[in-house]
Amino acid sequence: MKTVQMSRRSFAVGALASVGVTAACGNGVGSRGGTLIDARVDATLQEMYRSYPNTVSLAQKANGMLVMPLVTEAGFGFGGAFGRGALRVNDVTVDYYSLVKGSGGLQIGAQQFAHVLFFMTEDALVDFRRSPGWAAGADLEYVVSDKGESVAADTTTVLSPVLAAVFAQAGLRIGATLEGTKYTRIIP
Repeated sequence: MKTVQMSRRSFAVGALASVGVTAACGNGVGSRGGTLIDARVDATLQEMYRSYPNTVSLAQKANGMLVMPLVTEAGFGFGGAFGRGALRVNDVTVDYYSLVKGSGGLQIGAQQFAHVLFFMTEDALVDFRRSPGWAAGADLEYVVSDKGESVAADTTTVLSPVLAAVFAQAGLRIGATLEGTKYTRIIP
């Protein structure tokens, strides 16, 4: 009988690949067209407006919103996240995007959440749309915190070029952050 040894690198690559496959489950991967994504976006916006009324005025002031209705994040040592959503300008879907995130370090668990990015300036929206792969940074201002608490939109917050709302969390992983998340335009 032959014994197979697995190197750390092989294990890490295999673990990361399986996390990606697991994270993709339930996110509409493989679905045809944008109909499913648009329906999920509509439902997500209704839930956000109902649960966090302060986001209604932000949506009215925003030049555009990227709505990611379902992001699945999982990790066991290495982690990853995946989701699909739509960019809305004047309440009309103009593009579809996927979200991918990889992470390493001490982590275990899985969670699902929704989030919306509010592009408060035309420049921020144009930069996002022109980018071949836009990455969220630590400079995002959160209007709904990772604990689901609503944060008041004060003058400083409203002047930020991109605002984020993270909500509807479920799972066994603590905290949801968008830092290091990459968004790429897709054709569903």
